[in-house]
Amino acid sequence: MNRIVQNKDAYELVLEAIDCGIYLPGDRLVESDLAERFGVSRTPVREALQRLETQNILVRDGRSMVVASLDHDQLGELYAVRAQLEGLAAQLAAQHAAPEEVRILQEMVAQDQALIDDPAGLARANRRFHHQIHLASHNRYLIRQLESVHRTMALLTTTSLAAEGRGEDALAEHAAIVKAIAGGDRAGADKALRDHISKA
Repeated sequence: MNRIVQNKDAYELVLEAIDCGIYLPGDRLVESDLAERFGVSRTPVREALQRLETQNILVRDGRSMVVASLDHDQLGELYAVRAQLEGLAAQLAAQHAAPEEVRILQEMVAQDQALIDDPAGLARANRRFHHQIHLASHNRYLIRQLESVHRTMALLTTTSLAAEGRGEDALAEHAAIVKAIAGGDRAGADKALRDHISKA
């Protein structure tokens, strides 16, 4: 744990714990417990919690901080924004991705086949894959907006990748996205990524 902590600040550690399902929507986060868990002092933990509150990942309940929940409407709004921004990222990746970035995406799709029967592993791989497309867009403002969307997605308690057969379908969709990006097909990359999001 200490080796991991040295490379990550308290903010990243708390966010990752929420993202991994260690803390679920409705769970109360206690400063002293988090400081002990991550082996850091309470000051950076307090700052991390305040930062996550401004990002609406945590909400205040009296004097305590609680992991926020998304209602049905918020979920719909989140996915509508995500589809637009991810589609744009795929378009720009098709236009700007370097050959090395395309190769990394192709390797990810090939390697992730080994995770078909591991929904949690596939969910982590899926996040890495999408992040790689964001980077390949070469648009810092878009990357920043997508980071915000994906932070909020940490509040989802389940992954569609746990559904029967969804892992296989998702990887086929990833392959179609990469093929369009590799071919410089902006419209095709946009459509393939939006279709993928709609099925999630």
